This record gives sequence, structure tokens and C-alpha cells, in this order.
Amino acid sequence: MKETGLRNSACGADTFGFRNLAGVHWNDIAAILVERATARGEGQLTAHGAFAVETGQHTGRSAQDKFVVRDTATDPVVWWDNNKPMAPEKFETLYRDMLAFAEGMTLHAQDLYGGADPENRIKVRVFTDYAWHALFIRNLLIRPASEDLKDFVPDMTIVDLPGFKADPARHGCRTETVIAVDFTRRVVLIAGTSYAGEIKKSVFTYLNHILPEKGVMPMHCSANAGEGDDVAVFFGLSGTGKTTLSADPNRTLIGDDEHGWSPRGVFNFEGGCYAKTIRLSEEAEPEIYNTTRRFGTVLENVIIDPATRMPDFDDGRLTENTRCAYPLEAIPNASETGLAGRPRNIIMLTCDAFSVMPPIAKLTPSQAMYHFLSGYTAKVAGTEKGVTEPQATFSTCFGAPFMPRHPSVYGNLLRDLIARHNVTCWLVNTGWTGGVTGVGRRMPIAATRALLAAALDGSLADAEMRVDPVFGFEVPVAVRGVDSAILDPRSTWSDRAAYDAQAAKLATMFADNFVKFEAHVDADVKLAAPVLAQAAE
Repeated sequence: MKETGLRNSACGADTFGFRNLAGVHWNDIAAILVERATARGEGQLTAHGAFAVETGQHTGRSAQDKFVVRDTATDPVVWWDNNKPMAPEKFETLYRDMLAFAEGMTLHAQDLYGGADPENRIKVRVFTDYAWHALFIRNLLIRPASEDLKDFVPDMTIVDLPGFKADPARHGCRTETVIAVDFTRRVVLIAGTSYAGEIKKSVFTYLNHILPEKGVMPMHCSANAGEGDDVAVFFGLSGTGKTTLSADPNRTLIGDDEHGWSPRGVFNFEGGCYAKTIRLSEEAEPEIYNTTRRFGTVLENVIIDPATRMPDFDDGRLTENTRCAYPLEAIPNASETGLAGRPRNIIMLTCDAFSVMPPIAKLTPSQAMYHFLSGYTAKVAGTEKGVTEPQATFSTCFGAPFMPRHPSVYGNLLRDLIARHNVTCWLVNTGWTGGVTGVGRRMPIAATRALLAAALDGSLADAEMRVDPVFGFEVPVAVRGVDSAILDPRSTWSDRAAYDAQAAKLATMFADNFVKFEAHVDADVKLAAPVLAQAAE
């Protein structure tokens, strides 16, 4: 077997169980991976040196094809209502079949860290047969110093073989695509999908499982910091603005997607960013736009002009979920350490396509837990097949697909941290104003940024507030630099009765969704629910 690159020769591919490989390329840098991916026809270079790929039928995560091994250790602690079980013997069969499939292949291996905090990070080893997948995860996780690679022993191993097709009957899965997580063996097997995001989310899932036992809160959030370690975290589902709003030129970016909150403060899980690029513009998001014009950035499913090799970020013919993956240092004001202090502000982002939520609202600790467990956003008509009107989406903890434990575990951790450190919490709507999609308009990003700036610099603390009659949170009446009309959603609708009907509809959705959490929360959190009687009026 031919092996190249820096590695721990005492802990190689054979230690994991691989046999008869043609070779392993260990810890190649971006330039080598781009060369190899180009030579293998895995993608193409753009005019500015980014590497563009198409992921085939899977242009996003395959949430229905993710499984967790159910054994004596995981049975009592995993939230099985949300995680599909796989029998240990089925996982073992899948493991052996994938190793056999890899025989004769030349694999790429990357040894990386998940977590910037040395006390809470894990060592991750990724084996894949795609050079661009190795480039992707090298961009996204934290790259160890060269001297650390010589004795690297992984805490977690991911085997990513897109060409392997699972057999549902033989492997206990649903389709030819499978993401199988064995927490006990600390192994993840990914097959039948070329979407690289499955690799990074597997690391997040593993950290979400192990960190709560250490008293560390794992969070699906972006984070940044102002002067004096003024830290803010931004919870939100895909498309709500985590990456966009945290990339603030006046604040230091800690990270754009996944963080932990330990007794010492916030730390990034990653060493890179994975930003959506659909309709990306240099004017609105210059920091992210510039990353797409650098060597080594991976562009996923972005249409590239064959003559000029220029990307067209407005073309969503392959998917609305077009992405770019780049190392954190591509952002000029990114943190060099990925470490910061404890948050002063928590922002929960929602893209409300019902146009009911105000652009910003202040939450009590009880309301914060209610909205954290709810994890509300909305799908927009036309973004998915069959979606013809706004559809509410409730993803608890703003990341249900990656939460192995019951939401109350994460919710109680967050509640205690908010109380202990006197954190101020906000709900921010980056969705619609003046009517539902097709009638109203998207919330102006300039207004959202101005409102966030006022929240983070403390000026909203003294603002006059009104109490929303349905949701009960406080909403500012006026904010300097922001059109006061958009602060009252009802006043932006030409048909006020239609607004009232939408508000009542959304309030009922919140209440129906929260029923499953009522047995796990205190009375004050239950009282933070929308007032249905008021909504009906």
C-alpha cells in the first residue's frame, strides 16, 4: 500500500480495519487536493480559483436516512422519538461491507479537531474516496499543527464512501443512502450520498451527544464578539441568517454554525464556514462573497458559466441550497483562536414567512426557553416541491436533526446558563413584513442589522417597549435609523383582519407543537406560550 503525507504510522488505516487498499493520502493541503480532484474530474476550477462541484441527486442532508446504533449504552439516553435506531449487528454488517468495498481504492484521510477548546475538543479522522470531500472537511474543521499529526489517535472516525450503495434488508436502513452513527464505537459510516455536509454534521451530532455530560452546552448557532469580549450567539435554522448576520465587519467572527458554551465561555466547533450562496451579492454580503473568489473554497451546486467560469449565484436550477465552504481565515475579522468569553446576548433567528413576528423582540428567560424548544421558522412557497404557501417548521433547539438527547437536556442547560450569567435574549425575524410571501416583502437586511446593533450595544435597553398581545414579548416602539412602521407587523398589513387570522393560525401551531414538551418544563415556561384567546379575538 502506498501512503503519502504526515501521519501516525502506529495508528493507520489498518488499525481501523481497512485491508488491501491501493493507498492512502494523509492530510494533504488544499493545493494538492484541488490538483487531485481536478485530475479525477470531480469538479472544475472557477475563474477565481474556487473549486466547483455538483453533488448529484442529494443536494442537502438526507435526514430520513440517518440512524443511531441502539445498544445498552445508548438505549436509555438517546431521544428515540427523533433518532432512528439501527441494530448493532446491522451496523457491523454495514461496516464490514464498506471496508470490503474500499479494497483496491486509494483513500484520502484527514486528521482534524472538532472544537477549538483544548479541554473539550475531539480528534476526528475522516476517510473518503473523494478528494473534494477531503478538501471540504479540511476547510470546515480545525487543522492541527504538523507536529500534532505524528501521534494523532482519533476519538472519532468517519468513513465516507459515496459510491457504496446500502442494502436496506441487509443493513437495516431505508434506502441505498445511509448515515449510521455508533456512539459506543465512535464511528460514523456515510454511503450513497455525495453531499459533503453529512460529514460535518456527523461531528456536530457526536459532540451534541458527549458534551452535555460534561456540563457543556452544544449549540447550533453562529457567534461573534465586540469590544471587551462582548459575545453574542445567533441560534437559527438554515436560511434564517446565522452566517450573514454574524459576519459583521465591526465585530470579530468566532464561527458561523456550531459552538459550545463551557464554564470558560464560547468556543467554535469548526475551523471554517459553510455559507448559503443562493442570490449572494457583493453589495449585501461582501465578506462571504469575497470567499467565493479565493483558491481552495468549495462551491457546491453553484451554476458555473462554461465559457467564463464565473459562478451565477442567482441560478437555483440545481437547488436553492447552494453553498460555499471555506476556512475561517478567509473572513478578514475572524477570530484566530475560535475562543471567546460568555455571551451577553442570545439572538434567536426566525424566517417568518407568515409575516406575523416583529423584526425584533426582547424575551424573558422563560420565553427564551419556550422559543428555544420550539425552534420556529417557516418554509417559503416555491422552495420545495408541493410547498404552495408558507409552512411552519419547528425544529427543537434550532437543530433537531443533530440532537441525540432529549431537547429538555439542552433546554435546561441553556436556561441555567442564561440565569447564571444574566444573558439578554432576543427574537429576530429575518422573514417577511407587510404580508405573506407573494404579498409582503423580505425584511430589509439593513433594518435587521441596525436593530441588532442597537440590541448589542445596549441602546435598546432604554427604549420604549410595547407588549405583543399574542406572543407576550416586548417590542420596541422606535429605534433610531429604522422605519418605525415595520416594528408593528400588524400595521404593515393593508388587511388588518387578515393579519389577525395569520397571527391566530401561527399561535395555534406553536401551542400544538409544544404539547410534547409540556411534561418536561416548569410552569413559567408553559405560561410563555402565545395567548390563544387573545389571538382568537
